[in-house]
Amino acid sequence: VQLQESGPGLVKSSQTLSLTCTVSGGSITTNGYYLTWIRQPPGKGLEWMGAISYSGSTYYSPSLKSRTSISRDTSKNQITLQLSSVTPEDTAVYYCARGLSPADIIDATKGQGTQVTVSS
Repeated sequence: VQLQESGPGLVKSSQTLSLTCTVSGGSITTNGYYLTWIRQPPGKGLEWMGAISYSGSTYYSPSLKSRTSISRDTSKNQITLQLSSVTPEDTAVYYCARGLSPADIIDATKGQGTQVTVSS
C-alpha cells in the first residue's frame, strides 16, 4: 500500500487547511484498517491528529477536535483533512498513515509527508 499526501504548501493564518491523502494498492474500506493524520512541527515529535476507520468512523485528538474534520471519498480511495483557523503553530510536515489502530503513529505505514507552512 502506498499513500500520497497533497495540498497547498503555504496557508495564511485564520484560513482552513485542506489536505488529501490518496491511497493506492489497497482499499480504504478494507476491514480492520484505519487511516490516520499525523503531523510533525519543526524540531518536535510526531503528533496524532485523528483517524477514520474502514467503516467511516472518525476519531480526533482532544486538543484539535474543535478545528479538525476528517472525511473520505471511497470512489477515489482518498481521505481528506480539514484544519480550520490555522496559525503559524500549525506549521508542520503532515503525514497520512494506514494501520491497524486509530492511534498508531509508530508502526503504521506512512506517506512521504507534505510540508505546510502557515504565514502570519
